Amino acid sequence: MLRAIWLQWFDTMAAMTSLDPSQDIVDLTAALVDIESVSGNEQMITDAIESALQPVPWLELWRHQHSLVARTTLGRDERVVIAGHVDTVPIHANLPSRNDGEKLHGLGSCDMKGGVAVALALASSVAEPVRDVTYVFYEAEEVEAERNGLTLISAVRPEILAADFAVLMEPSNAMVEAGCQGTMRVDVSTKGTRAHSARSWNGVNAIHAAGEVLSRLAAYEPRQPVIDGLRYHEGLNAVAISGGVAGNVIPDACTVSINHRFAPDRSEAEAEAHLREVFADLDVVVSDSAPGALPGLHRPAAAAFLEAVGGSAKPKFGWTDVSRFSSLGIPAVNFGPGNPERAHTQAEFVPHADLRSCLDQLTAWLS
Repeated sequence: MLRAIWLQWFDTMAAMTSLDPSQDIVDLTAALVDIESVSGNEQMITDAIESALQPVPWLELWRHQHSLVARTTLGRDERVVIAGHVDTVPIHANLPSRNDGEKLHGLGSCDMKGGVAVALALASSVAEPVRDVTYVFYEAEEVEAERNGLTLISAVRPEILAADFAVLMEPSNAMVEAGCQGTMRVDVSTKGTRAHSARSWNGVNAIHAAGEVLSRLAAYEPRQPVIDGLRYHEGLNAVAISGGVAGNVIPDACTVSINHRFAPDRSEAEAEAHLREVFADLDVVVSDSAPGALPGLHRPAAAAFLEAVGGSAKPKFGWTDVSRFSSLGIPAVNFGPGNPERAHTQAEFVPHADLRSCLDQLTAWLS
C-alpha cells in the first residue's frame, strides 16, 4: 500500500508542469512541497515557478541555472529584496505533503517552501507596490557555499541584487529575527609519543593531553553582547573528537573539533584571534568559517519594515543567508512562516496561521 502511494505521488509530481499562485496560500505551499527539490534537483521547481510568473506583466524575469529573479521596475524611491531558497534537505519518508487542518506537514514545508509560497503569491498579486521589489527564488542553500544560488548570482550579476533592504523568508515563527551569528569551526590538536600500552611510561598520551582543551571549554563563559537592542548569546562547544591507533597503542595524536558561534559585532578575523587566545599554546587550525550579519535595525528601510510587521524583533541564533546580503551592504532580516526548530526534521510542518499572517503582513507592507 505504501509503495503504491509513493509511486502514485512520483507519477503526479513528474506530470506537474504548473503552479497557480492565486490559489489559497496553504494549497500553494502544498503544491510546492510536492515538487521534490532536494539540493541538486531544483530544476523542476524553478521551471514551475518561472512558468507561473512569466504571464505577470509587472515583472521582469532573469534566470541563472536553477535560480530565478523576478523584479518590478516602477521607479520607486526604494527597492527591497524578498528571497527564499527552493531546495530542501534529503527526503526522510516525509513526502507527499499532508494537511491536518491546522498544519501542513512535509519535507520543506517549514524550511522554507512556506516562505517561497508567500513570496510567489506576493510577486503575482501585488501589481503596484510602494517599493520596487526584487523576488529571488534560489537554489542550493542547504549545501556547500560555492553552490549557493545567491553566491552564483552575485558572482555574475551583482547589480541585480542591489537593494535598500532584504527580507529572507527563513522560518522565524512569523516574527522578525534580525541579523545572524557568525560560525567558525576549528580543529585543536594535541600531540604525544606512541608506545606499547603495556609500557605506557615510554610514551605520551595525546588523548590525555586533550583534557586541557576540554577543561578550557568547560570553563569558558560566552559573551552576551547587546546589538541594536538585541541580546545575542555566543557559544563555544566541542562537536567531535578523534584519536587513537589501536587497542594496545598509546596514541600520538588527538584532535578536538570545536564550533564557535559568535555575535555579529565580531568579524571572522576577530573571532579567529579570540579562539587562538582561548587555546593559546595549542595547535589551532580553522576548518570552516562564515561571517555574521549585523541587525541593521537603525536603517530607515529596516525600521519601516519592523514597524509594519509588529514593531519588535528577536536576535537570530544561527547562521542564515542574511549574511550574504550583509556582505553586499544590504541590511536584512529573517521573516518567514514556521518554527526554525522544526527545520530539517522528519516531522517538519508549517502552521496555516503563520502562512496567512506572513502573507497579510507583507502584502500590507508592500501596498
